[in-house]
Formats: sequence, C-alpha cells, structure tokens
Amino acid sequence: MRILEAIELDGPATSSTLATRLGENTGTISWHLRLLAEHGYLEEDPDLGTKRERWWRLPHGPTVLNPAEFLDDPETRRALDVYLRDLVERYYDRVRAYVDEDWPADWQHAAGLSDWRNLRLTPEQLHKLNEEIGAVIDRYTGAEPADGSERVIVQLQSFPRRS
Repeated sequence: MRILEAIELDGPATSSTLATRLGENTGTISWHLRLLAEHGYLEEDPDLGTKRERWWRLPHGPTVLNPAEFLDDPETRRALDVYLRDLVERYYDRVRAYVDEDWPADWQHAAGLSDWRNLRLTPEQLHKLNEEIGAVIDRYTGAEPADGSERVIVQLQSFPRRS
C-alpha cells in the first residue's frame, strides 16, 4: 500500500528509489513491485526503463474497489478491513500534515476542511452524490498546471451513520 501511494503521489519510480523513500531494502521492494504488477496494480513504464533499471507506474484509469464484493468471504473480508483501516490512517495523516505545515494565507483561504452532518439519504442518493462530486473532480484531473499551482489532494469520505 505504501508503494502504491508513493507512486501515485510522486510518479513512476524504480525499486531503488522506492527503497530509499520508504526505508526498505531493494529486494523486498522489487518483490512487491512484481507482485503488484502481476495483479494489475502497477505496470512497467517502457519510456523510462532501461535494461538495467525498471521503472514502475500506475496503469491508466481508475482502480475501483467495491467493498460489497467481499462480504461473503470471511478471509478476504478480514484483508479488506486491514486495507481500509490503513487507508483511513493515510487519509488522516495527509490532513494532519497539511494542518501541521505553514501555508501562505491564500492557500489557507482556498483549502477546506468541511463536513456536512445533516444529510439524510438513501443508498441510491448517496451513490449519486458521490458520482456527481467525482464528475466535478474529473473536470480538474489532467488540467494543465497554471503558474503558482501546487499539487492538491481532495479527500471525500461519505458514509452512513447510525444514530
């Protein structure tokens, strides 16, 4: 998960650059890279690779994980729980890093840490809300960076809450 996040956030990488960045040995990273590629989570980047150095990137297109597909198998359900808990911790760490950093006023004014607690939705309405928000984000994905732009992470957590 750390390998995928590092490549997602910082772009294509080799096993040695990832090993340095993540504080792991190159052999362990290489093994995980091959395993991730075998399952379609990564692919080699032929434009950057050489005979001596393999560069890895995320495949084009979104990776979609539907937790409902794991409900019937207790073993994969436990693995999913571990993955989702790690993901939530990474989301929290990203927000915490932003809060701990000293950003200029224009960036602090532009950023947002918001939640809406008074929505009452059906599963269908929640799904539609997430699709509409995703469509807005998609309009900004891949846009040519403007002068003064920074990389931005948008996190949205939407889930039901029992009273």
